[in-house]
Amino acid sequence: MRFKDKKRISKHVRNLTQNLPHAVSEFTQEIHEIVASEGIQTAYNLLLQAEIMMDLRKPTLAIYDHAFHFIGGAQKYGLTMISCLQDQFDITIIANKGVSHSDFLNWYGLDLSKSKIKIIKIPFFMKNQTPYIDPACISKEIENPFHVVSKESGNYDVFINNGMNEMVFPLSNLSVLVCHFPERRAKSYYYADEYDYLVYNSNYTAEWIVEKWRLQPHLHVYPPIEMENAHEDYSKKKFILSVARFEVEGTKRQLEMVKAFIKINQIYPEIIKDWKLIVVGGSDHNNPYLFKLRQLINQSNSHNIELKINLPVNELKALFKNSTLFWHLCGLSHKDPSENEHFGMTIVEAMQNKLIPLVYDSGGPREIVDHGENGFRVQSTAELIDFTIKLLKDPELIQMMGNNAYMKSREFSVEKFEEKIRSFFQTMMVEYSSIS
Repeated sequence: MRFKDKKRISKHVRNLTQNLPHAVSEFTQEIHEIVASEGIQTAYNLLLQAEIMMDLRKPTLAIYDHAFHFIGGAQKYGLTMISCLQDQFDITIIANKGVSHSDFLNWYGLDLSKSKIKIIKIPFFMKNQTPYIDPACISKEIENPFHVVSKESGNYDVFINNGMNEMVFPLSNLSVLVCHFPERRAKSYYYADEYDYLVYNSNYTAEWIVEKWRLQPHLHVYPPIEMENAHEDYSKKKFILSVARFEVEGTKRQLEMVKAFIKINQIYPEIIKDWKLIVVGGSDHNNPYLFKLRQLINQSNSHNIELKINLPVNELKALFKNSTLFWHLCGLSHKDPSENEHFGMTIVEAMQNKLIPLVYDSGGPREIVDHGENGFRVQSTAELIDFTIKLLKDPELIQMMGNNAYMKSREFSVEKFEEKIRSFFQTMMVEYSSIS
């Protein structure tokens, strides 16, 4: 049951204004009948909607993401959504591991102090002490550990699942699944089709929602990207920047980028001698992939490669401001479409700072980078090296393509994102709260 029983509620709300004792008695009797026939959750949802229709309180909204305790583009997407809805809703942010308002402020520059944070621990993922919560390891032979989140979703008027976790069943009157990519096909505990609305972040994601889930998504909203002071003129330094989460599986391909830079050091020592590669990302410090990266850099004796882990947002902004080129190879050598870049928020952040993007030619980056105009799309590390050297040899080309990158980046602003989100939720709530 969603808010499809609104006519039943509307009748009682109208009666309450005309004949309070009779209406309350009739409504109470019907609630008891609903509990007996359809269950407590359905009856509770009817009461929640009646409260909103009678303007007794502010509507409640919860947003859930099983990775809120990590820095990530998908998480920034969901939390930016929340930041522009805080005045309209009483909001709860649901996470599975410890995270705080100060974390969100440091990581994303978002003040979410008007929203509550609720930590719902999942016993299944507490046993091995890993910081990662991976829905892919859940099979039909295992009881669905995300039922505890499903149960919590029934306490709100609106529930947003921002973690593209199709194993969470929505019990709220209104539900929204934000899909950054449909990573798994419809199999164990698949509930994506139970959500009222399906929001997607790129055309690439939409294609795979149709392909994998056989669903038609409802609303396309490009991620919100706004780098403070990105439009200002400033002197660039000879930095090549990479920003992406350090996934344990290495899907962001930082190892390959470091190897490519080491090769440039060997082949073009005079051209690259004043340049530096800075690889930035969020991670747990016990990440074995980070160990491999550090080991590779140390063994290469390259003194112009730096790793920076879990940087606060002000330091990250400074790096974007000062860097010249941006490398991003997510998708390289991957056959699984889920391991391509679904959109590429950091690519746009770089372009807003006039960095020239050199990106792997697949997925979401194809919607961002126009090859040869505001960046380069590459198919291999060899092409990455060739186009990088082409740029390093031509300062005028760097200037021209940096300006073009900035102009293209304006298509993905926070203002456009917030305008779409506010309009979407306003339309939704008008229908939900109206008496017809």
